[in-house]
Amino acid sequence: MVDFAIAGPLSSPPSGNRATRASNPRVPFSMSSDRPPLAAPQEKPLIVHVMVNVEYWPFDRSTPRSIVIPPHGVTQVPDIPNFSWAEYGNRCGMPRLLRLFGDRSVPVSVSMNASAIDVYPSIAEACLEAGWEFVGHGVEPRALATETDEHAMIHTALDRLEAFCGRRPRGWMSPGWSETFDTPDHLSEAGIEYLFEWAIDDLPNWMWTKHRPLIAMPYGLDLNDSVVVAIEKHSTTEMRLRVEETIKTFVREIKETGQPRVLTLPLHPHLVAVPHRINDLIAVIDGLLARPDTIFMTGSQIAAWFAAQTSATESGLPSP
Repeated sequence: MVDFAIAGPLSSPPSGNRATRASNPRVPFSMSSDRPPLAAPQEKPLIVHVMVNVEYWPFDRSTPRSIVIPPHGVTQVPDIPNFSWAEYGNRCGMPRLLRLFGDRSVPVSVSMNASAIDVYPSIAEACLEAGWEFVGHGVEPRALATETDEHAMIHTALDRLEAFCGRRPRGWMSPGWSETFDTPDHLSEAGIEYLFEWAIDDLPNWMWTKHRPLIAMPYGLDLNDSVVVAIEKHSTTEMRLRVEETIKTFVREIKETGQPRVLTLPLHPHLVAVPHRINDLIAVIDGLLARPDTIFMTGSQIAAWFAAQTSATESGLPSP
């Protein structure tokens, strides 16, 4: 477990940081307005990262989320309607997403449960053939705190993805957006370079671990279709509206500060790729592609762009 006394930035605070106590044990606090300037990639300051999540919801267990409340409040296994919710996305939503991004040559990161490679081999093969970048996403959609051996699970997931892809994933998104106090340490030891759970900024940040620094990547908490649709249960057009309003804000801030912004679109095939939502996503992607100030990048491309201009030491991280 991380020692809060040594893990935070207190022994080596960032320049201008007068805090006497760290807000967290991993990433030194800094207001976005105080960050050193970053040069935009290819002079395009609006960076778009598309992240598709592919999951296997085991048929013989309770589903991670539900769209149908069970009759009389009694949860049943198998849970046919809620299993079907996810299964429909993999059967019908994934072809729509593959076609959408493939027809437009949009680079995509795919956060995939390792078990999905064996359960849905046609999906895994289609993502690999499309050139999507694979990101670790556990073995199954199960919170890390419930794992009996988190370290072993992480290695199992990464080993399976590496065996399938021919290269080890560089990025990680924990299933269920979950971590334990030790997760970043396990990930850095396993060779991961960046992770997505820490949605704390519109730009990447360096993160302290026991082994070596990681990069905490932006992840659109309020733009995540799981949040918008499955949790907040908004109408069909809500996600498109949020993206459009986010772009307005980012464009204004880019003009005011000269600092780039990362717009992450976290997507699930059973949510955004159903018939009544996919057209709004198409409109969003086409609108972004038409902008001269916008560039689409994968997770590793964004991490490399950030790391080339900054260092963990300059960000105020203590040595491991």
